[in-house]
Amino acid sequence: FGKFLGVYLSGALLSLITLGIYKAWFFKNIYKYFIDNSSYNEESFSFQGKGVKLFVIMLLCITLPFFIATVILATLIFFSMPYLMPKLPVILYVLVFVLMIPFTYLFYKWLIDIRYKGYHIKWQTKFWPSIGKIASEVLLSVITAGIYSPLAMFRLYKYFADRTTAGNEEEVRKFGYDIDHLNDFLFAWGQILLTIITLMIYYPWACCRIGKRLLGKTYVE
Repeated sequence: FGKFLGVYLSGALLSLITLGIYKAWFFKNIYKYFIDNSSYNEESFSFQGKGVKLFVIMLLCITLPFFIATVILATLIFFSMPYLMPKLPVILYVLVFVLMIPFTYLFYKWLIDIRYKGYHIKWQTKFWPSIGKIASEVLLSVITAGIYSPLAMFRLYKYFADRTTAGNEEEVRKFGYDIDHLNDFLFAWGQILLTIITLMIYYPWACCRIGKRLLGKTYVE
């Protein structure tokens, strides 16, 4: 805990001093701490992701597009379209919603960059098909007022688990998830309802049980 506390406090301080610029390296160090201190059969994992790559992802997917769009909207409202002012929060919300789709994909692709016993664990995915998959599942969740969202989570997990590989110079092993659409959906909603009924007291157990179901049905061929 002492070592983790040092990593956390130093990262938080540097993020504060640099006005958030160091946040990408801060997150990388936290994630790397947990991955590098995990092992299987007495062999350790090693996270390969770089802070500078995450910084570029955050800059290009969120910071710059949001800043540019805000400036354009503010200019339009000030000079010629004042009627847009009441709609500005909705416009910005939709903008953030759209920007989060490519960011989510690139962020998780960055996360899955791990070495283990000569194997390189990573996603074998393409940008536009992956963006389309995320967008379609999110859209279905929105259309159904959130009712579909637990199944969207399982379907997205399966989509990317099926495209995760562990390869070395001799072989490539594939991951996968054994999805059961109806039972997974009902299980997740059961956990959500228990959380609501207990006024969020059950929430930690719900997270653990859903996580255990996801990982318990994940396999490597």
